[in-house]
Amino acid sequence: MIDIVQLNTKQDDFWQQLDAALAWESVSDEQVFNTVNTILNDVKKRGDSAVIEYTNKFDRVSTTNMSELEIPLSRLEESLNKIPADQRQALEKAAARVRAYAQHQIVESWSYTEEDGTLLGQQVTPMDRAGLYVPGGKAAYPSSVIMNAIPAKVAGVGELIMVVPTPDGEVNDLVFAAAAIAGVDRVFAIGGAQAIAALAYGTETIPKVDVIVGPGNIYVATAKRMVFGAAGIDMIAGPSEICVVCDGKTNADWIAMDLFSQAEHDEDAQSILVCPDETYIEQVKESINKLIKEMPRAEIIKKSLTERGIFITVDDIDEAIKVANYIAPEHLELSIENARERSKEIRHAGAIFIGRYTAEALGDYCAGPNHVLPTSRTARFSSPLGVYDFQKRTSLIDCSAEGASELAKTASILAHGEGLTAHARSAEYRIKD
Repeated sequence: MIDIVQLNTKQDDFWQQLDAALAWESVSDEQVFNTVNTILNDVKKRGDSAVIEYTNKFDRVSTTNMSELEIPLSRLEESLNKIPADQRQALEKAAARVRAYAQHQIVESWSYTEEDGTLLGQQVTPMDRAGLYVPGGKAAYPSSVIMNAIPAKVAGVGELIMVVPTPDGEVNDLVFAAAAIAGVDRVFAIGGAQAIAALAYGTETIPKVDVIVGPGNIYVATAKRMVFGAAGIDMIAGPSEICVVCDGKTNADWIAMDLFSQAEHDEDAQSILVCPDETYIEQVKESINKLIKEMPRAEIIKKSLTERGIFITVDDIDEAIKVANYIAPEHLELSIENARERSKEIRHAGAIFIGRYTAEALGDYCAGPNHVLPTSRTARFSSPLGVYDFQKRTSLIDCSAEGASELAKTASILAHGEGLTAHARSAEYRIKD
C-alpha cells in the first residue's frame, strides 16, 4: 500500500500544509558549488585542454585532442539510418508537429510612423549561436533534442551546437538520430559543468554561444546558473510535476497512470490529484496499488508518490481550479466536464492538457507544444521554451527633424530634473529655432 499525503481544503491550516508539501529547493550544496566554480574557472582559463582533462576524468574516456570529441554529422546520419523504422518514423512525426507549432510562435518586426515622420518600432532578430545540452549515456532523451533544437532552428539561429557526454564511450543512437532530424550543426561528446563552461566562454575549438538550453544534473544546473550573464539560459528546472484536476468521472486507472507518468521520472518528481469526490480518490488509490505491480520503475514511483505525492479534496471544481492556480504546476490536466471552457480560468500553468483524453504524456513527445516547461511554481511568471527564447527584440527610433525638436523639449525638462546636463544639452541641440 502506497501512503500518499492527503489534504482537505476544509482544514484550518490547509494552505500552510500545501506550501510545505510543494516546497522543493534546488540549492546546490557547498561541495557542488565549489566543484562547479573550479571547473568553470579552469575551462575559462585553459580552454580545450581543461575540457579534455575533465572529460577523460568524469566520462572515463581517453582522448588527447578536441577533434576526437567532435562528432561528425555523418555519424548522426548513420544513427538515423540505423535505428528501427518505427522509431525513425515516430521521431520524424514528432519533429514535424513541434516544428509546425513553433512556426506559429515566430515574432515579426514591426514599426509605425507618426504624423511628423518619426518612426518607432521593434526589430526582431535570431541569436547567432545557441548551445544545447543533452544528457548522455543511459539517461538519454531524444525527445528533449527535438524540443530544444527545433524552436532554435525555426527562430533562425545561425549555428546550433549540441553537447552530449558519452560516458565509457556509450553512444545513444536515438539521440544522434534526433539531432540529425532537428538539424543540429555541430556536436561534441562532452558533458557536465565543463561543457556548460565551454559553451558559455568558448574555447579554441568550441565557439561561444549566446544562449544555453537543455536539461542536466545538479552540476549542469548549477553551472548554468553560474554562467548566466556570459550567456543566456532557458531556465533552472526542478523536478517534473503533474497536477490532475478531476471531477471523479474519468476512468480511475487512467488517472493513476497519468500520476505515474511523472512519478517515474525520479524520486523528487511530484504528482498531485485535486478532486471533490472522496470516493473517487479512494478508487484512484486502489488503481495505484493495482497498477504499480506492472511498472518497471515501481520503486522510483513508490518513493516519489510517498515523499512528494499529494491528494487534495476540495468542495467543487471551482475550488479545484483555485487550488490549481495556486500550485502553478508544470503540467496541468483538466479531466473534467467542459474542460476547454474552464481552461480559460487557469492563470498559472506550464501546459494545460484539456479533457479526459489528453494524457500529459502526449505533450512530452509529439503533441506539438514544447515539453520544456516552468517548474516549482515558476509558471506564475515564466513560460514554456519556444521560438521567442532564441529571438532578440531591438527597439527602433528614427526621428524626423520636427519630431526630434518636439521630443527634445520634453527630454530636456526631464534630464535637467535628474541633474543630467549632458543629456539635456544633447537633446537641446536638436530643438529647432
